[in-house]
Amino acid sequence: MKSVKLLLFFVIIFSCSVKSQTHWVVFTDKIGVDFDPFEYFDSKAIERRVNIGYDLYHISDFPVNESYILTVANCCDSISYCSRWMNAVSVWTDEHSLNRIAAFDFVQEIIPIEHGFVLCGKEIADAKIDTSILTNQLLVMQGDFFKEAGIDGRGVRIAVFDGGFPYVDTHPAFEHIRKDGRILKTWDFVKNKEFVYGYNSHGAMVLSCIAGIYNGQPMGLATGAEFLLARTEKNTEPFSEEVNWVAALEWADKNGVDIVNSSLGYTYHRYFPNEMDGKTSYVSIMANKAASKGILVVNAAGNDGDSQWTIIGAPADADSVLSVGGISPHTDYHISFSSVGPTADYRKKPNVVAFGQAIVAGKQDLTSAYGTSFASPLVAGFAACAKQVLPQKNAVELKEIIEKSGNLYPYFDYAHGYGVPQASYILNPEKEEIPTFSVIRDDDSWLFKINSNIKFDEESAKKTKHENYLYMAYVTDKGVVCQWGIIHVKTKSFPIIIDNGCEGTQTLQLHYRGYTLNINVGANDEK
Repeated sequence: MKSVKLLLFFVIIFSCSVKSQTHWVVFTDKIGVDFDPFEYFDSKAIERRVNIGYDLYHISDFPVNESYILTVANCCDSISYCSRWMNAVSVWTDEHSLNRIAAFDFVQEIIPIEHGFVLCGKEIADAKIDTSILTNQLLVMQGDFFKEAGIDGRGVRIAVFDGGFPYVDTHPAFEHIRKDGRILKTWDFVKNKEFVYGYNSHGAMVLSCIAGIYNGQPMGLATGAEFLLARTEKNTEPFSEEVNWVAALEWADKNGVDIVNSSLGYTYHRYFPNEMDGKTSYVSIMANKAASKGILVVNAAGNDGDSQWTIIGAPADADSVLSVGGISPHTDYHISFSSVGPTADYRKKPNVVAFGQAIVAGKQDLTSAYGTSFASPLVAGFAACAKQVLPQKNAVELKEIIEKSGNLYPYFDYAHGYGVPQASYILNPEKEEIPTFSVIRDDDSWLFKINSNIKFDEESAKKTKHENYLYMAYVTDKGVVCQWGIIHVKTKSFPIIIDNGCEGTQTLQLHYRGYTLNINVGANDEK
């Protein structure tokens, strides 16, 4: 009897020591699987594919082989999602079962999935509402130009991935959307049901920055768009699997989405900084795949600019994602918490910026909130208007056009990207650069001088706004921005120090009031 008890005790201890975890099980093929795109897709998804010349019978859209799924299911604790795009199933199981699954000849690889999404914004508790921010969060993007042209995102379908959407079904800021029946579908990927009007209020605040109207005043630019709402995260400080994000992306594609707003990010909870290369995180890989299918993903850059992490997270690191950083509504300059670029492989990020503090829909009224979570939907609303103006452009083309619309373009730095998107460029892409300044060399010194055709008031120039900044970035021969900064322009002319920046520097880019000047400063071989 004693030996039996000891054996049972050993079995219990052994079983408790085997830790279960979530993994992607990726399959080798989709042999023997049938697919009818006209039965599976919403008509708008078909239309999007036809417009960009994408194969309606692309293998990535075929379902996962059911016999493979069933075989794997018999070896694990549970299955949560089958991804068509990845040809994979997410499983919850222990290491011993994974070894059995890995031995199947139809299994290509097994990839661990960790927790780690973070919502990129928070409400400012008990904050006094600055109504000027509500007006300026759209004016800074020239939203009045879209309004005058009758552009409001009508006919464009936007998916919002977030932690919940409480009071979207009751708040007056969303009444116009409810009245027109423009919330087309909802799905809670955490609880696997349709109801999303609860949980974290972050999603409601984000949606208001895309399409809210309060007391007749727009809060976002895409007030006429259609919406798909997906709850992908849970809890106040959510730590959910990337499975939900991938599932929501495929769901949104099936239901005809044009633009996805994702104010979420994977950073130190899941990855190391050197993995922010757009090719490591599966959410980044899937975001790029979405672009190939005509979907533009707009993603918050993150709120780690003043932390040890610093750089943007995934999927904002993906090539095809329109990554959005934050600027202060009080200065129009980089807001300290906004994550910066470059990516781990030195690609240009963020792409553009918008207000990192915004007025949003609160539980009862309006409230103030900060984070790139709100810069992202402000730009997503802009992107919807751009899509309405340019319906035939694919996701990559649309992203590039929005970059070119930036008020700093062609200047770029890792804090501001190409600047704040401008509606005037979308409506009239013939952007004329009028020289606003010159730089004169006198022996060993350089003199910055505002041109005589530019109106300049020294008193108003004392205010810290973007029109009073001289932006400076050193660019290497490989296109890497090695240093950047600003000078507050308070007088019509002043000396500036120009050197050759850092190793390999060839060009200094200077930008002031819509004009960019490139100065060849030579190469510096010293580290």
